[in-house]
Amino acid sequence: MIEAVLRRDRVIVGAGLALVATSAWAWTLAGALMPMSHGAGTDAMTQAMSSMVMTPAPWSPAHATLVLCMWWVMMAAMMVPSAAPLILLVAAIHRRRHHDQPYAVVGLLTAGYLTVWGAFSVAATLMQWGLERTGLLSPETMSVGTVVAGSILLAAGLYQLTPLKQTCLSRCRSPINFLTAHWRPGRAGAFTMGLVHGAYCLGCCWFLMTLLFVSGVMNPFWIGALAFYVLLEKLAPGGPWLSRVSGVILSSAGVLALSRLL
Repeated sequence: MIEAVLRRDRVIVGAGLALVATSAWAWTLAGALMPMSHGAGTDAMTQAMSSMVMTPAPWSPAHATLVLCMWWVMMAAMMVPSAAPLILLVAAIHRRRHHDQPYAVVGLLTAGYLTVWGAFSVAATLMQWGLERTGLLSPETMSVGTVVAGSILLAAGLYQLTPLKQTCLSRCRSPINFLTAHWRPGRAGAFTMGLVHGAYCLGCCWFLMTLLFVSGVMNPFWIGALAFYVLLEKLAPGGPWLSRVSGVILSSAGVLALSRLL
């Protein structure tokens, strides 16, 4: 009977996570793929994301909030799937220990995780504002020029090879080891675990997310490619080696881009 209940929990929690990720992807892709869709039936979030692709609106508190929401939704779409193994494991452990529904704990764990990526979204919004203010971000393509792009590629590639990257990746790849070191009981503990796990994931992936300024902030192909890469890096058997190989490739691409300017 316990196993049957655990299977039901996995289905419900998995469906909830899938709904969160699917909704975030729908908003992200709607803004990226339908830049001219401003007619009836298009929600405000999609209109805001679409308008950011087409024309650079003057920066104001309202516009900054919309840009922040765009980044946060995009981060949720890209990162929630890779956090699913930990969230499902916490749900199972909570059910076995307390014999009650784990959904509040799961919700708080996910909220803590997304809070960290919300903080990153604030930083990304400020970075986008700074790049636009200095003229380094093209309003047509929402991407940076060769010098900045090459620098980001080089820095991201070198970061992939650092011990900090590998340490954070190891925590993200092993939910059991993470919970052994960072388990916290109760609902407040669940939120705290979400914050800590989110911090490790941020340490693992934040430089990869800056690559969106190279490819185009709302480029749907590269958003999908980065999300798929993050999933492989965290879940595939050869994830640590994949991060090192990608580090060599990215840094080489950065050197190549910068060398063309000489």
